[in-house]
Amino acid sequence: MRGKPIAAGKSSFDLIDPVRLFAELQLKKNTVLLDLACGNGLYAIAASEYIDEQGKIYAFDLWQEGIDSLRQEAAARQIRHIRAGVADVSVEIPVDDNSIDVCLMATVLHDLVEDKTEKGTLLQVGRVLKPDGLLAIIEFNKVDGKPGPPVQIRISPTELENILAPYNFRPVKNAEVGQFNYLAIYRKAPGIG
Repeated sequence: MRGKPIAAGKSSFDLIDPVRLFAELQLKKNTVLLDLACGNGLYAIAASEYIDEQGKIYAFDLWQEGIDSLRQEAAARQIRHIRAGVADVSVEIPVDDNSIDVCLMATVLHDLVEDKTEKGTLLQVGRVLKPDGLLAIIEFNKVDGKPGPPVQIRISPTELENILAPYNFRPVKNAEVGQFNYLAIYRKAPGIG
């Protein structure tokens, strides 16, 4: 297993508008959500307000301390439908094939591309998404300045589409979800995975 992730301990959650994000995602009570490379799980915790125990939230990251923090927060809030674990998602996402309705990757794809582990991760995402499942990616706008990673590793919406096309993800829509971030929603192409 690889070491500590590039941006371990950093989260974009405080930069985005969660009301806008979840309005765009249109999560239902019985949604099965995967928060991929979840860090300390702020997105998973927030999603639990939209997904109840009819659904499930999986959250995986390489960063043990983040997973421990998420588990503690979920227990403190008595959220019983979050399943958090340590995993190298570029090798294996520990859920069944075709079991996920929505996979959320919040400000992580640029790190996977920089680390050259996006191929394994995107193949795994394709495997676990249900037919017609959604891949929701939050990235930083491709502009210079803080907050966020250096501009040269940021991914524009056009670059994102080019990255995802070989994995049979088709664009659904893009939306601004904060001053610094955009959301891109893709659908798994029928018959893939």
